[in-house]
Amino acid sequence: MLMSAMPTTALARRMHALGHTGFTCATVREVEGMAAAGLGDDLLLANEVLDARRLGALVEAGARITVAVDSPETLAAAVAGGVREVLIDVCVGLPRCGCIPADAGPLADQARAAGLTVRGVMGYEGHVVGLEDRAEREAGVEEAMAILVAAHEAVGGDIVSGGGSGTWDLNQAVTELQAGSYLLGDTAYAKLGMPFEQALSVLGTVISVNRDGGWAVADIGLKSLGMDHGKPSLADPDDARVWITSDEHLTFGPAKGEAGPPARIGDRVRVVSAHVDPTVAYHERMHVTQGDEVVDVWPVDLRNW
Repeated sequence: MLMSAMPTTALARRMHALGHTGFTCATVREVEGMAAAGLGDDLLLANEVLDARRLGALVEAGARITVAVDSPETLAAAVAGGVREVLIDVCVGLPRCGCIPADAGPLADQARAAGLTVRGVMGYEGHVVGLEDRAEREAGVEEAMAILVAAHEAVGGDIVSGGGSGTWDLNQAVTELQAGSYLLGDTAYAKLGMPFEQALSVLGTVISVNRDGGWAVADIGLKSLGMDHGKPSLADPDDARVWITSDEHLTFGPAKGEAGPPARIGDRVRVVSAHVDPTVAYHERMHVTQGDEVVDVWPVDLRNW
């Protein structure tokens, strides 16, 4: 079973129509938006929360909601909030959420004693999904999933949930794959040789050209691009390369050995971010294009908390 993270219910609806009924969410707001759109067949909040009352309200309304727990406190929050199904979140190497493996079985016992259904385990090998060396990435996945499989033996349940866009073809241990970035793409994942096309870019306008220095400036900056995975790139990198990204501006110039400004004032440029997830969250809508024609507009309705 594939459970994809969704930035917009418009894209989720298209996947749902093709038979994809399970979705991973990162926030309570995303779960609410998916359920409100009629996509509540099987929603996983792959995150710990200390107030699950909004999730419990969705369960009462008929949605199937599973939440990750990694401590007695988050387990208690699920019970108090009215959530009935959980996954035990296990740390498999990424220093983020997840209980230590030895605590997974006892936590599952506590959850069942509290009346919850433990569907299985989840663990995210996020520390290896972006490794450019495939052999190194494969070894990291194997090590992480050995931890998760051992925890699953102690926890029980039908589900082993994890994985990402960089490890989707290497992770054979999971029954449920939490990949999402592959749907839209970014330059960080593009380096891994994945068989997915780049679908998302930010469209900007050249607002200034320096003829002496040979650079141009577009009205795209830090406030519209996820930058934690590196600098953005132009969608047509043969034309020029990005020099500087600041709050409101992106400065780009000719490739090495070329001369002269790479664009004129008023030209449109497409910029590809190195990290698609925060890039999408910075914007209120996505324009779906076919060639130069806008054929649809998708609200980014699952952003914010």
